[in-house]
Amino acid sequence: MPPRLSALDASFLYLEEATTPMHVGGISVFERPGDGFDYDRLVELIEQRIALVPRYRQKVRHVPGNLARPVWVDDPEFDIAYHVRRSALPRPGSEEQLTELVARLMSRPLDHARPLWEMYLVEGLAPAGSGENGRIAIVTKTHQAMVDGISAIDIGQVILDVSDEPRETPDELWMPRPEPSDGQLILDAIAEAVTRPTEMVDNVRVATGDALATVGKLAGAAGKVLTMARTAGRRAPGLPLNAEISTQRRFGLARTDLEDYRKVRAAYGCDVNDVVLAVIAGALRTWLMSRGEPVGGSSSVRALVPLSVRGEGDVPSSATGSSLGNRVASFLVDLPVGEPSPLVRLHQVTHQMREHTDTGDAVGADTLVRIGGFAPPTLHGVGARAASGMSRHFFNLVVTNVPGPQFPLYAAGARMLEMFPVVPLAKGQAVSIGLTSYDGGVYYGLNGDRDAMGDIDVLAGMVNESLDELLETLRP
Repeated sequence: MPPRLSALDASFLYLEEATTPMHVGGISVFERPGDGFDYDRLVELIEQRIALVPRYRQKVRHVPGNLARPVWVDDPEFDIAYHVRRSALPRPGSEEQLTELVARLMSRPLDHARPLWEMYLVEGLAPAGSGENGRIAIVTKTHQAMVDGISAIDIGQVILDVSDEPRETPDELWMPRPEPSDGQLILDAIAEAVTRPTEMVDNVRVATGDALATVGKLAGAAGKVLTMARTAGRRAPGLPLNAEISTQRRFGLARTDLEDYRKVRAAYGCDVNDVVLAVIAGALRTWLMSRGEPVGGSSSVRALVPLSVRGEGDVPSSATGSSLGNRVASFLVDLPVGEPSPLVRLHQVTHQMREHTDTGDAVGADTLVRIGGFAPPTLHGVGARAASGMSRHFFNLVVTNVPGPQFPLYAAGARMLEMFPVVPLAKGQAVSIGLTSYDGGVYYGLNGDRDAMGDIDVLAGMVNESLDELLETLRP
């Protein structure tokens, strides 16, 4: 019998609407190596590595009558040229042109009749400095039905190496397994129903429109994905961050230095994640004021902040390859945008986060990087899953923070310079913020609704201003 989607994974297929495509994405910027890097080279690399992620040659097959959850089956017509595409920026190849392209790519839903991923090689990106061979970008899109937790591996991960000499991977002759017939799928569903009679009822319920309730139930049960804070009993403040969203997106990005966060952490005895949230609070404060929104002393923005936590008995190890699975706790944090002092904002955020993390065993950055390699899209996807399982009235935006390796990575000899996450929007959420630390940098990706967030580049620019405010408190 082909592998069946979990109830949570299937729910993301049913939840998908035109305004809320359920894919998570990423933008990786590379320095072009001296011997070049073109589309054919990327396709060859994917062909060499795709055996490491067999799900990427499988598609979703629905069971007639929704008698059981869909199954994964090999795609006998798998066409790598369909999934790996190329694009080019017109001159001058500016950052604004790149973010506009990313916004348009992320606005388009994935084709459910094919394996649920796409990758784009973007050429024509202007050099960042003199003496370079130029830059390229790789944009990835992966459906959340494929992102089954921290243990999942993303296609963007397997193409990366720790040196400019690509590692050897064994050749594999792939022969797709025959697809099951409708009759076989029905027989398998009936066999499961005999052993689990409530399963069929739940499957029909999810498929016919009650998916959101099911996501909430499953997310709470599977690994405590939704650990509710005390603030969950109150509605989130009414802000322009919550709006009816369209099918189109805008994308903004910001670059900061990890060392700056470490300086603040060392000075005030907090965590880097606390500094990140305080920086976002400051950026949101300035952005709201730039819009003429009323910002009083008690004003706040409620963020859903997923953190990886260790369950009882978990001992992650790079040697054994064990993982944390879906053990992610999502905390509701009131970001104090009404507080004018950057230092007081930091103290207030630190206090809230300590109240949450003292009740569980939070997993540090070093542990996350060791677990199953480095797969930012899957980690950001876990945060997006948590958002989809909660009412939009509980929070204003999602903030996901994924720690990465502090050494360079390469794809077919091209050094990765930067990486920016794209966290999907939940219904009623005008913007989501994801960030990834990598090789000394902290890279923010802001995914917003095109109509509601026409000034997303303004908010992105205020991230650096907010961090500078905190750094000023360190100077005598």
